[in-house]
Amino acid sequence: MKINITEECYKNVDDYFNQLFLKEDVIPEKVLEHCKSHHLPAINVAPNQGKLLHMLVKMNAARRILEIGTLGAYSTVWMGLALPDNGCLVTLDFDENYIKVARESLNIAGLQDKVDIRQGVAADTLAQMVKDRETPFDFIFIDADKENNPLYLAYALKLSRPGTVIVADNVVRQAKILDESGKADNIRGLRQCFEDMAANPQLTVTAFQTLGSKGWDGLAIAIVKQ
Repeated sequence: MKINITEECYKNVDDYFNQLFLKEDVIPEKVLEHCKSHHLPAINVAPNQGKLLHMLVKMNAARRILEIGTLGAYSTVWMGLALPDNGCLVTLDFDENYIKVARESLNIAGLQDKVDIRQGVAADTLAQMVKDRETPFDFIFIDADKENNPLYLAYALKLSRPGTVIVADNVVRQAKILDESGKADNIRGLRQCFEDMAANPQLTVTAFQTLGSKGWDGLAIAIVKQ
């Protein structure tokens, strides 16, 4: 069968997988609808990518998660639902409206007691966490303003331990990552973050492209070496 490969086709493939493998994940679906009803920017992870985060947390047996960039807490909920009873998740954002919606999302998911939302500029919050010698995290998800990814990576390493998994979202951006002109702050930040990862002997790293309901993008995954 010959298929005309279009953006609609990518979305249909995601829908096909979601109908097969996410039909029992009703809580994240309710949270996503809640976020949509409040007209938040549609920049959350796709449902199947949320399930991937959930599975990565499970595979790593993570008990402490750090998320940089909360939005409406859709990805927060996916990861939080993977935590054991004694687990916790710290998520950072500065926008009051996003945080209001996020708190409601956590109530929908029954995760309000496991998730600590910290409001403020992420760089400042992270600096304070390092200063306070916060307990290292097992899993760190970076999904905020891409121009600051190098800074977020540096703090993530200070808040990690051997074996910590670090995931960064939206790292391909329709191949704009290949733009060496340095005109766009977000692309410059992503490229610098990749260079920092590649040069860091503490990290084992890969990155890959994704194509689906969120368009052409990708993820980077790093493990802090033992």
